[in-house]
Amino acid sequence: MDPGLVTVGPDGARRCWWGSEPAEYRRYHDQEWGFGVTGEERLFEKICLEGFQAGLSWLTVLRKRQNFREAFSGFDPALVVEYGERDIERLMVNAGIIRHRGKIRSVINNAARAQEMRASHGSLSVFFWEWAEFESAPLRAPPPALTRASTALAKELRRRGWTFIGPTTCYAFMQAMGLVNDHMDSCWVREEAEASRRRAAAKVLNR
Repeated sequence: MDPGLVTVGPDGARRCWWGSEPAEYRRYHDQEWGFGVTGEERLFEKICLEGFQAGLSWLTVLRKRQNFREAFSGFDPALVVEYGERDIERLMVNAGIIRHRGKIRSVINNAARAQEMRASHGSLSVFFWEWAEFESAPLRAPPPALTRASTALAKELRRRGWTFIGPTTCYAFMQAMGLVNDHMDSCWVREEAEASRRRAAAKVLNR
């Protein structure tokens, strides 16, 4: 095991190399990243925020996440799909979020696509959890930036009309929502995250 792949935090716990500092990352790593998510708004939020992150650090987006939630109606697709030009202009002067017109329009477009997915699959969680992977070995090396599965997922989403989505953003989404478990082998969170995502899969897919 390469000691550079894990870090010991101020509490003495071993975490993935990125997850100890700053404190926002530590909370996110310990309580969210890699845990199974089935909530519709959380899934939609994350895939939209991955689009906003493009070219930036996740820390920048994480620190603005509450502002994004307030600006985009809690990332409820049924509400966001109704946004029009007045809403776009409102968001473009909101200093609490990342003001990128193309990405804002993408969220509104993707809300419509999410509604279509709910109609065809019953929920976003059913669609996305079909892409979950459970056969990979514990990580003893840095995870990849993308995989065959994330490439296929991005292709399918683009076919369905989703925008600002690619293989790398899809893989970051899969990692964060628990569709894969990329906590390092010796990270103290790994087993808890694994149990959480298996519960999520069982709940959504009845497996």
